[in-house]
Amino acid sequence: MASTPRQSLIELLEGVQKFDRDVYPDHQELFESLATGQSPSTLFITCSDSRINPSLITQTEPGELFIVRNVGNIVPPYGDMLGAVSSAIEYSVLVLKVRNIIVCGHSNCGAMNALCDLSSKKFDSMPTVRRWLRAAEAARATFGPLQAEDVGPETIRSLAEQNVLLQLTHLRTHPAVVGALARGELALQGWFYDIATGKITVLDEATRKSYSVDEAIAHFQSR
Repeated sequence: MASTPRQSLIELLEGVQKFDRDVYPDHQELFESLATGQSPSTLFITCSDSRINPSLITQTEPGELFIVRNVGNIVPPYGDMLGAVSSAIEYSVLVLKVRNIIVCGHSNCGAMNALCDLSSKKFDSMPTVRRWLRAAEAARATFGPLQAEDVGPETIRSLAEQNVLLQLTHLRTHPAVVGALARGELALQGWFYDIATGKITVLDEATRKSYSVDEAIAHFQSR
């Protein structure tokens, strides 16, 4: 039986108690050092999906990732939807001077499932979701005619990967990103996270192929 709102809220508050009692004391020096500022190396753009924990996946500490989460890990092209995502990009690149931007998609993505059937009546009550997902529609177009009922896990994975590559393209329409790339101050990379295996694959924009983390590290070390 699902917990009630009251029960789930109590569980969250009990988690805060545990953090105060067991976690904070062991990391007090780190948190005190972060109290007056931050200097993250990476802007990490990923899906709002509750199964994704960027800091756990990357084994980073508080202060190392500047995280943007939204449905479908979408980056609207510059000027299309100036808002939270665009402002986070500008701030992280121009003020925080992040050196990397990662766009990370994932397996069994509900947004990618929805993208296969945006004309569905179910979106009549979710017009904001439908409009938001339009920013990923070009990824769906790479598959040609696609019937929602014929879509399986592999199609969703491929669609999620194509969506990551599309959002990297959208990133390159943002003036702050273009300037930093031109100065050699910024690197962009796309990832795909498989929830069941815990594996990350790196997506190459030029070849549109995926590589293991080991292969990606070896590639960068040889350059």
